[in-house]
Amino acid sequence: MAGAVSALFLLDIKGRVLVWRDYRGDVTAIQAERFFTKLIEKEGDPQSQDPVVYDNGVTYMFIQHSNVYLMTAARQNCNAASLLTFLHRVVDVFKHYFEELEEESLRDNFVVVYELLDEMMDFGYPQYTEAKILSEFIKTDAYRMETTQRPPMAVTNAVSWRSEGIAYKKNEVFLDVVESVNILVNSNGQVIRSDVVGALKMRTYLRFVSSLESVIVCVRLARFENDRTISFIPPDGSFDLMTYRLSTQVKPLVWVEAQVEKHSRSRVEIVVKARSQFKERSTATNVEIELPVPADASNPNIRTSMGSASYAPERDALMWKIKSFPGGKEYMLRAEFNLPSITAEEATPERKAPIRVKFEIPYFTVSGIQVRYLKIIEKSGYQALPWVRYITMAGEYELRLI
Repeated sequence: MAGAVSALFLLDIKGRVLVWRDYRGDVTAIQAERFFTKLIEKEGDPQSQDPVVYDNGVTYMFIQHSNVYLMTAARQNCNAASLLTFLHRVVDVFKHYFEELEEESLRDNFVVVYELLDEMMDFGYPQYTEAKILSEFIKTDAYRMETTQRPPMAVTNAVSWRSEGIAYKKNEVFLDVVESVNILVNSNGQVIRSDVVGALKMRTYLRFVSSLESVIVCVRLARFENDRTISFIPPDGSFDLMTYRLSTQVKPLVWVEAQVEKHSRSRVEIVVKARSQFKERSTATNVEIELPVPADASNPNIRTSMGSASYAPERDALMWKIKSFPGGKEYMLRAEFNLPSITAEEATPERKAPIRVKFEIPYFTVSGIQVRYLKIIEKSGYQALPWVRYITMAGEYELRLI
């Protein structure tokens, strides 16, 4: 088991202690001053973004939010990732109570801050970090929990992320497999960077009874083992079940070529081809292609074989929108612009912005991930409807002009 935190400090932007909670008695407030001194020394270090500072047997892990530093001090060997996640959860809880986490809100709410820190960490170990659960027995208007108040079931229950009494007319679970394609193509048409960022996003609307056991999701990924099963008791509402990243060579799903030809410095002609490079049974929707044009272009004359296009002078770009783009299709755009006949002798070099593409492809994933089944197990046998959807969209999707 990872070690425990000795203390938690909340500091202002100048390193002065606003609030601190001693959990194990082996550090003092002086440790906060040493931490800030070390932090200042790191400002010139290329690795100054490292959220961990070491000094004289004490490990400091910290994050900054607005004008406040949140920092833990530990003499034991702790799980750094877990503690940094905990600090971010502390920020979320404070924002839930105070709207914004900053020095002023901490000074105005010292009592409730200490109440929250006592509940969120016990003897140096993170405890409850769900704002909805904490707000059930730490009331902002009362500032202090009444000693006669009974702790909510969520605190004593094994499933603290679900409250009592949740009920819906329909018991439904929605699972969306969402993948974003990031791609960069150079001027020679070569893919120089590509990856896929995916997430399994869930929305659960289930009546919570004592016999509800789990939601089981079975996923198959060709690059991993044949079967993977995730079993869990779902929280209520929306959440991310899983995220993943695949660094793999991806064939551009929407390929765009552009030829730009200038005529006698007074006119420029642009010919664009857009081709969908996925199977015919799939269709891209809400396709938007942003094509850079010279900053001094004017009087556009645009023709497209599909969709609509318009000139966006504030972006120095031509915006081509296609609502529905089936697989295996190719569309064209032609545009002419006037250019000023007189140009400065020392004109600034023309900006070579890339072509940017946005799109969504429903019922399609690049990775090939498939949800084989989504099953709700509940002993009383009530009916629940599972729904699974797939969608692929463009992330950072850029093609440099040829």
